[in-house]
Amino acid sequence: MNSFFLKKFIVGPLAVNAYLLADPATKKACLIDPGADAKKIKDFIKNNGFELKFIINTHGHGDHIGANGNFGVPIYIHSLDKDFLGDPDKNMSRMFIFSVKSPPAARLLKDGDTIEVGALKLTVLHTPGHTPGSISLKLDGIVFTGDTLFNSGVGRTDFDYGDETALLNSIKNKLMTLADDTVIYPGHGEESTIGRERRDNPFLS
Repeated sequence: MNSFFLKKFIVGPLAVNAYLLADPATKKACLIDPGADAKKIKDFIKNNGFELKFIINTHGHGDHIGANGNFGVPIYIHSLDKDFLGDPDKNMSRMFIFSVKSPPAARLLKDGDTIEVGALKLTVLHTPGHTPGSISLKLDGIVFTGDTLFNSGVGRTDFDYGDETALLNSIKNKLMTLADDTVIYPGHGEESTIGRERRDNPFLS
């Protein structure tokens, strides 16, 4: 098991969890869901000597992609959410104060892909439901679940493209197969574990 560095930033008006994940040995890093507050994140990266290689979006909603264009690095997103990046209607930002448009994706992800960050290897789990291209990212006893699975909650599906059945199937077939002690790092709110959500999440009973 490789050691890793992980820093959470709570950003933007919807309190998105943006995560900086790095290989401590090489200082190579990726950024997951930089929704806002780019300067704060960039200052931390610079002050701690990390080399940001790319951004991964767990899905294409505006609160998760809002600062994509501020870092000058490639953007990775699932192929089914790629059009959200440049479409304020699809990414739902038009309904807020300002419309979000991200640069286009440099890499389109699919289920089972491996993403390397230095010596770290993230596995892409396609977990649709909240959006068609929602993904989770698994690494060494942890999983970033985006807006699919939360501490005591699950993602919204009350959008034109949302699918509650798909969401619950994603959680059951992709996330609940992980070990109980796997730590969940969600797109909003506090961390949890797969075991705790299996036992206590009211949406999964």
